Amino acid sequence: MAKTEVILTHNIIGLGGESDQVKVAAGFARNYLLPQGLAIPLTGANKRRIESLKQRRAEREAHEFNTMNELAKGVSKLICVVKVKTGEDGKMFGTVTPGMIADELKHQFEITLDKKKIHLEAPIRALGEHEVELRLHAELKSTLKVRVESINPTTATPEAIATPEAIAAAEAATKAERPHTEKRGRAADADKAPAADAKAKGDKKSKGDKKA
Repeated sequence: MAKTEVILTHNIIGLGGESDQVKVAAGFARNYLLPQGLAIPLTGANKRRIESLKQRRAEREAHEFNTMNELAKGVSKLICVVKVKTGEDGKMFGTVTPGMIADELKHQFEITLDKKKIHLEAPIRALGEHEVELRLHAELKSTLKVRVESINPTTATPEAIATPEAIAAAEAATKAERPHTEKRGRAADADKAPAADAKAKGDKKSKGDKKA
């Protein structure tokens, strides 16, 4: 395959940046790079443009770094929520991918981030909070908190379950309380007895007075 050498006028991921001299397939240069204005032929006249292209590249990279630096400060304070399906045992179906995190960043915070900048040491397979590394720039890294939640409806659990042990404990407590209750009842009856006798005597006296 024939090759040709060109000077890039724009940053092209995987190929190079402004002012880089690269060899590419002749057809790729002829049909894509040159018509799109992404590169110029390597000629003596065009070589004089390399310095201005280097300046443009330096300005672009500085702008990108500043933008990523501000983004790093912002995302470190965020919690990105990713909802997943789980089974009855609470285990996830599948894993959380960088693409899923990038989609949620866009949806929740309107942050557009290439999923290639989201680095996972290991696949996320469990619910809860996880710290994810963001490789925003060659010289800049940050972390993002990702909270994985289940979208399955939760089943409310009863506060207390009437187990045989719980029933036995309740019965024992009732029996222990009963003698005290009976004593209080007897004491109350004893207090009521003198009052009843006094009332009865008063009633008899009143009847005797009426007869007189």
